Amino acid sequence: MSDKRHTIIADNNPLPLQKAVQSLLREVERLKERTTDRFEESPSGSLLTISQPLLPLDPLDWLNRQHLFPKLYWMNREKSFSVAGIGTADCIEQNTPGTNASSFAELTRTIATKDPDARYFGAFRFNNMEEQSEPWHSFSSYAFVLPLVGITFEQERYVLFCNLWLEPGEAPDIKIRSICDALENMSTTQSDCDSDRNIPALVRISRNPDVQSWTRQCERALRTFEAGDMDKIMLARQTILEFSESFSPLLFLINYPYPKNSTYRFYFEPKKNHAFFSFTPERLYRRDGVTLQTEALAGTSLKENLTGDDNLASEVLLNSEKDIREHKFVKDSIYGELFPVCSEIQMDEQVHVLQLNRLAHLYTRCSATLKPEFSNDSTLLTRLHPTPAVGGVPRDEALRHILDIEPFNRGWYAGPAGWISSNAAEFCVGIRSGVVVEAMTFLYSGAGLVKGSDPVSEWDEIEQKIGDLLTTANGDT
Repeated sequence: MSDKRHTIIADNNPLPLQKAVQSLLREVERLKERTTDRFEESPSGSLLTISQPLLPLDPLDWLNRQHLFPKLYWMNREKSFSVAGIGTADCIEQNTPGTNASSFAELTRTIATKDPDARYFGAFRFNNMEEQSEPWHSFSSYAFVLPLVGITFEQERYVLFCNLWLEPGEAPDIKIRSICDALENMSTTQSDCDSDRNIPALVRISRNPDVQSWTRQCERALRTFEAGDMDKIMLARQTILEFSESFSPLLFLINYPYPKNSTYRFYFEPKKNHAFFSFTPERLYRRDGVTLQTEALAGTSLKENLTGDDNLASEVLLNSEKDIREHKFVKDSIYGELFPVCSEIQMDEQVHVLQLNRLAHLYTRCSATLKPEFSNDSTLLTRLHPTPAVGGVPRDEALRHILDIEPFNRGWYAGPAGWISSNAAEFCVGIRSGVVVEAMTFLYSGAGLVKGSDPVSEWDEIEQKIGDLLTTANGDT
């Protein structure tokens, strides 16, 4: 047993999943005889992680075969780190309305009491002043989970792990039994049946708002630009899919047709067949101590109109006055928010183009060093969310107009989603996303409006932004 980070590595040799589970079980059983002294020392609670290297496998397939909830999945945009998790070793959750800033501060205070290397996975509501409504009743204002059992992929290695979290003075017996139950009931055989991976028939599709209402809403927003009230706003739309029967929402990830797309993958299923997922290209930020990485991502070109050519899409974007102006709002806003809390900011002078399957986006990288007194996630979340790419300029005015104009609640759509620990965090922006409730799926996408925007063109853009998800829903993978 290693004293550092309270970690046990059962066996250094990678094992097949079935043998890895047995290896972890043996170690967990041994804990019954030796945990008491180890955990009495910490006044704020203690974490013990037991891990076993694995032979390569498909974490999504593994996750889909499990029956313990919640289920979660995270993969970074570089595809160098992923976690598939089931069950709850510990959870930080809040479900009362209030300001976003108060939610961010509360989570940051709580996470500071946890093991500094424990990563909690979850998301926030876009605007916690929103009224709770369908389809978001299964999703709290925020929820962050330390998985009970899971599989990580990091540094080119797969690892099966389990987490034992004990509150101060808590006896370990019940928690150890929970881990043993999870391991003993884990499905370890790979599914050979293709039907298990098929999404049911799509029987109905509708849009909220419809195209006529969308045009009126955009024109209403554009009038605020003429009046000088705002410079930019992002308006969103629901695409409502009704399927022939309830199904595992994880099939949206399993059947995603473009696995090489430069997007994050986020998935959170608090109870069976109720899940939020996102295939977002947008990083909110990554923090390691005082080191910060973030970016401005705004301005979009549709490749469908350009015969799918990457070079032409880049040329069109980089020469589009409207897209450059929209991108500048986001870039300038990020710099302005970071300036008071950073000792150094390096913003790329050159605007880059992020290429996706159907779309291309303008983006500018930013790295910074936080002042020590501001090296916390409450500060960063409050200053960076919502970015002008998903809110608007000025921020508070845009949020007020979004609540007034959009005919639905955003819930976790466009909110910060990712993982957090006391010394590091990474959040994406939960766009290109959907929420599944049994046989119903609600897809969300939006478009940034500035002076001169055309409602018809913006409608086409939001259709393309969820094109990959509609392809998946139709079974065309």
